[in-house]
Amino acid sequence: MAADQLAAGPLSTTQALRRGFVIAPALRRGLEFTIVLAFIGTALQLVVPVVLQQIIDHEILGGNSVDTGAVAQRAVAALAAMTFAGLARWQSLKRLVFASATGLAELRVKTFGHLHRLSIMELQSERRGVLVARVTADIETMQQFMEWGGMGIILGVAQIVLAMLVMTIYRWQLAIAVLLGVVIYTLLLLMFQKILARAHDRVRERVGDALSATGEAISGLSTVRAYGIESTMMHKVDSTLDDQFRAEVRTAILASSMFSSAEMFAGVLTAVVVGLGVVFGGGWGMSAGTLVAYLFLVNLLIEPVQRLVESIDQAQSAAAGLRKILGVLDTEIAIAEPANPQTLPASGIGLSFHSVTFNYPGGPDILTDVTVGILPGQRVAVVGETGSGKTTFAKLATRLLVPREGVVRIGDIPVDQIGLVSLRSRVAYVPQEGFLFDGTVADNIRYGRPGVADHVVRSAFQDLGLLDWLDALPLGALTEVGERGSNLSAGERQLVAIVRAWIADPAVLVLDEATSAVDPALEVRIRSAIEYLTSGRTSVTIAHRLSTAEASDRVIVFDEGAIVEDGNHPDLLALGGVYSAMHADWEVSTTAE
Repeated sequence: MAADQLAAGPLSTTQALRRGFVIAPALRRGLEFTIVLAFIGTALQLVVPVVLQQIIDHEILGGNSVDTGAVAQRAVAALAAMTFAGLARWQSLKRLVFASATGLAELRVKTFGHLHRLSIMELQSERRGVLVARVTADIETMQQFMEWGGMGIILGVAQIVLAMLVMTIYRWQLAIAVLLGVVIYTLLLLMFQKILARAHDRVRERVGDALSATGEAISGLSTVRAYGIESTMMHKVDSTLDDQFRAEVRTAILASSMFSSAEMFAGVLTAVVVGLGVVFGGGWGMSAGTLVAYLFLVNLLIEPVQRLVESIDQAQSAAAGLRKILGVLDTEIAIAEPANPQTLPASGIGLSFHSVTFNYPGGPDILTDVTVGILPGQRVAVVGETGSGKTTFAKLATRLLVPREGVVRIGDIPVDQIGLVSLRSRVAYVPQEGFLFDGTVADNIRYGRPGVADHVVRSAFQDLGLLDWLDALPLGALTEVGERGSNLSAGERQLVAIVRAWIADPAVLVLDEATSAVDPALEVRIRSAIEYLTSGRTSVTIAHRLSTAEASDRVIVFDEGAIVEDGNHPDLLALGGVYSAMHADWEVSTTAE
């Protein structure tokens, strides 16, 4: 969230809703006319007590015989007014539902788009279930309020204002008593509203916790079963769901207490009106018909107050969700589109680091004063012990992370001055675990170049020598990979990720090679595909097995966040330093396998 908002504290319900209207303008599109329709529908409802007053005073108690024709005319007028009132309120409701659905869809897209532009560090600092809740449960809560609670507030305010106006016209003395009761009750509601707002905030937090724990338990099901920790995981999920349940129950009790208070207010206000009307009505010149009309008006006044109480409850829940969404939208985008974006050339792109230092928030330096240049077309292997800074180096090279100090250049252009579209189209990153999306093999390949034909997808596998593997799948390129590629092995997922990078045809390729967990036959295929993929283009490969380093043009050795050796494989072996020792250990482990 922005620093000025953090200093000022959390946004109030009104402030949050006002910002929501600014961010998603469709929410208030045509709202003025919608409110006018609501007022018209409410105003027409007030014809009924007026007609009753006229019938009682002029026909029933008028001293003359009842004019059935006049009564019938007034009844028809009341019926027509109620019919038009229903039509006006229905139209206003339809307009509000359409505006809220459109506006919240707009807000959902903006929230999701902002999440995608946040830095890797920002996303990793938050649990996946919580992020999912921002664009699902939180916005759904807002939608319920906008479509039903929002209309309740509009109609309620209209009905209260107009009912009080008619009461004042009839007898202002009694209207003052009614207004005093409404003001006192409103002040009590506003005090209670703050307590309810905090309760709804806790509910939204517990919902995010529950979604995160449940999602983690489902996605990690194989690990849970492998280690026999079903009871531990079940206890964790039960605990978060129980916390959510208790928070929701406490909030429901508060809300129901608030709603029940409206019933008490209705009874007290009716008793006050009857008492004052009977005791002082004659002195005020108040007729029996006027008192009956007043009772109907009080009923029309009590109904919207009750509706407003319920709508306030929904508004608190919606505002709690909206505050969470605004927290996401207020998170600064560390990797933003430059003001004057530059475009990378199609080929001949090198890579360089100049005095680059990086650390994760609150942690020690991962890379310290790294300076290195990689020539266009050069194949470089990056090696080092776990935690030496290899993966951080790769993410900085692709601008998935931003250095604290120093400059990273691609094609002699600082990465923060390269347009993101140009950067992502010319520089590709294949992570250690090839992430696949739910869909077919062909669908996942097309993420590298959207819209390519089936024969192009098949040719890509053929280019990398993987066509026989593709044809061995049950449905070839149309085989479903499952969520996160669960229908394929880790090595097969990596093969698909490599083909996806190949079809994207990048000028610079950064790979976090992962072959340690695959069988030897598949490892050979992955290495062969990587060798073909990196041929003729600038490439940086984080080599987990040093056979990759042996085949590279150059080897960069990291140790404790710094480059300690840099050269080709034979020279580094002859040097007898860190790389030589790592290679010797690797040969021993390979022989043992």
